[in-house]
Amino acid sequence: MEFKKNQIVELYIDDIGNEGEGIGHIDGYALFLKDAVIGDKVRAKIIKTKKNYGFARVEEVIEASKDRVSPRCSKARQCGGCTLQHLAYEKQLEYKFNKVKNCLERIGGLENIEEKMEPILGMEEPFYYRNKAQFPVGYDKEGNLITGFYAGRTHHIIDCTHCMIQHPVNEQILLKVLDYMKKNNITAYDEKTHKGLVRHIVTRVGFKTGEIMVCLVVNGSKKNLRNLEMLVDSLTEVEGMTSICVNINKEKTNRILGSKIEEVYGKPYIYDYIGNVKYQIGPLSFFQVNPTQTKVLYEKAMEYADLKGEETVWDLYCGIGTISLFLAQRAKKVCGVEIIPAAIEDARENAKRNGLDNVEFFVGKAEEVLPEQYEKNHIKADVIVVDPPRKGCDELCLETIVKMAPEKVVYVSCDSSTLARDVKYFGENGYAVKRVRTVDMFGMSGHVETVALLTKKCLHCN
Repeated sequence: MEFKKNQIVELYIDDIGNEGEGIGHIDGYALFLKDAVIGDKVRAKIIKTKKNYGFARVEEVIEASKDRVSPRCSKARQCGGCTLQHLAYEKQLEYKFNKVKNCLERIGGLENIEEKMEPILGMEEPFYYRNKAQFPVGYDKEGNLITGFYAGRTHHIIDCTHCMIQHPVNEQILLKVLDYMKKNNITAYDEKTHKGLVRHIVTRVGFKTGEIMVCLVVNGSKKNLRNLEMLVDSLTEVEGMTSICVNINKEKTNRILGSKIEEVYGKPYIYDYIGNVKYQIGPLSFFQVNPTQTKVLYEKAMEYADLKGEETVWDLYCGIGTISLFLAQRAKKVCGVEIIPAAIEDARENAKRNGLDNVEFFVGKAEEVLPEQYEKNHIKADVIVVDPPRKGCDELCLETIVKMAPEKVVYVSCDSSTLARDVKYFGENGYAVKRVRTVDMFGMSGHVETVALLTKKCLHCN
């Protein structure tokens, strides 16, 4: 049977995809549908076709799955953020566990991996958990100033000031910024024309300290923001307001933040904690967005490392030293590597702030710094921790880890497919997966964090 765009079909959802989308089949032809749940019977419109599969949009749920729930946010279906809000939370956790398991089996080539996998660590409250938000600013069809989030796979802004996964204080901040812009005729940026001033409103909230940062990303400078003191007066009415700044981004780019910061009010940073470690966070700092679950994740990484106080540990892709400082509490020495110089500056300051003098940080690519320190300076490692971006570890980095032959590798991953790929490499080069734990850091979305423990294979074992 041949399927065409705009064709209406009825189908039963029998599977779930890598991004949490429902999958249904008609005569062997697979259709992927956002906002569909296993067990749903739906009427759908086909929006795109390929040879063996296509994409469709749910027009009507004819029979709802027992696992379907009503989204708490009225904008959930339009917004590109919460792709799983229509799925019961316990089923979200089940999906994420299986997502990691399937990747480790299919891509990693691991048999009986479920025996090594521990139950997923979910959230007590899977809403209002994010400490950082980036809201694009623009206009609706009637020319009204709006802010919110992009619709899925587009740059069309969905008007939304109350987000169910962001800190609740954001709504108050957004309304104040929009009010200031309207009263002072401050324009929003237009990607097509490269005109207009305010591109994004970026917020950071210290969950433990209560400190708040607001950063306006502008296609200009703070001098272009007329009567800026009016905005400062309004924002400082918000309890906890600590830092207000302007980020300069005049580039024709999808990248949100530019490199230059202009201070407006207070300090150029805020503080927050993960466990009992205190971190300084600036507008450009990488800091995990879910502080509660980050503590859970790092404690699990610490458990897997099983440090006794005499180990030298390398932390690759270390950012501002979040994991490094956690590990330094129990290790003899920790060496962190990160490509972004500003992040390393923050990491060094964070080490001083917490009185940790057994940490050394290196600026550069992990795949370059690690071989250099190993081959030229003969630095070894008892434990290596990696927390790479979604693309996983560079092959040269993997090669050097194997050469250094640490007893343990603790792999923290935000992408199960690249985790599985890298685990396969380790398996082919003398390491075995001993333990795996998934941690839900991103409730209502398809993303999941995983920590895996790999140890050197016993050459004398059967």
